[in-house]
Amino acid sequence: MTVLTLVAHALTPALRGLVLGGDAAPDQAGLAAASELELEADAAYAGPEHAAVRTAEALGLTPVVEPALRDREYGEWAGRELEELLAAEPERAAAWLERPHTATPGGETENDVLIRVADWLGDLAQRYDDRRRVVAVVHPSVVRAIVLYVLDAPAESLRHVDVRPLARLSLTHHDGSWSLVIH
Repeated sequence: MTVLTLVAHALTPALRGLVLGGDAAPDQAGLAAASELELEADAAYAGPEHAAVRTAEALGLTPVVEPALRDREYGEWAGRELEELLAAEPERAAAWLERPHTATPGGETENDVLIRVADWLGDLAQRYDDRRRVVAVVHPSVVRAIVLYVLDAPAESLRHVDVRPLARLSLTHHDGSWSLVIH
């Protein structure tokens, strides 16, 4: 059985300001808090964002940077604050927030992210088909997508999953499927 622990990366100014996408550096206080967490891993991965890699390093891990674990692609809206989008393009922004099957201009839908993380989970299960402890440090949006995938929940459920910086979630893979682990 493989155990995968997902860790949401440390807080960034972008997360605090509800900025879509980007590659902001993590807050020093978040990195200090991460350094106090105790996680054991036979393998470690991180999304390509600076905050994910730095958080993994603060955890004492040397992660493999995995492009499939990147934050949702926001296209033309990358780097923009949600409040600014709601003021400048209220209909488009509201439609995007209400319908996760809608992509931002030039970006990904939530289903695109679900497919990407599902493929990665399938590859991971094949790579570690014996008893392994794997840690993946990712953007909170990736944690949400993985939760939806494992629960076979529709993308509309996204708004009901709140993932905070440094949140941890474990999954187990056994007999061909992933399950959430509640501690």
